[in-house]
Amino acid sequence: MSDPFVERHLAEAAEILARLDRGAIRAVVDRLAEVRERGGRLFVLGIGGSAANASHAVNDFRKLCAIEAYAPTDNVSELTARINDDGWAAALAGWLAASRLCARDGLLVFSVGGGDEGRNVSPNLVEAIRAARRAGATVVGVVGRDGGYTARTADACVVIPTVSPDAVTPHTEAFQAVVWHLIVSHPRLKAAPTRWESLKGCDPAGGSQALT
Repeated sequence: MSDPFVERHLAEAAEILARLDRGAIRAVVDRLAEVRERGGRLFVLGIGGSAANASHAVNDFRKLCAIEAYAPTDNVSELTARINDDGWAAALAGWLAASRLCARDGLLVFSVGGGDEGRNVSPNLVEAIRAARRAGATVVGVVGRDGGYTARTADACVVIPTVSPDAVTPHTEAFQAVVWHLIVSHPRLKAAPTRWESLKGCDPAGGSQALT
């Protein structure tokens, strides 16, 4: 039986996919390739659901693209200590400072809004981007709002199109995964095969055969 909400959500996802800015995606690929070429590290920032995406993306950038990558939110002890002692807004910038962020490095921001200092939304992302700018590091992002701090200040940014104002968060966080998986699979960045695609001897009928 058809479910109107399911149909609507999937139709919106299809529209978002069609409207994604291909040029912006390629620009992010190019900026990240430059970070790797100059021996830089990649720091992936995300809050809430985007923090989980950041952790997954770090795995992919390290394993598939041979980029030294880190997510500050993976270290719960340090993150909560910094929040407790220095405040929420300063936590990520302090983590980057302790990591000696420099001009060779890159920042990848996953966020729905991208930070808004005026409305005190994700001020930690705003301060982290400012720290990256002071260090001369590259800043890229995948966000859901074109008016946020990330989209306005990044060197390259993919903005997930809004097709339904009441579903910005789920669509943005879902398409962050679509975009970063595209990026780590791009031939300019991909340096190692993914496991299942590299297996030989699979049975086209759906079974498996012993590998030789």
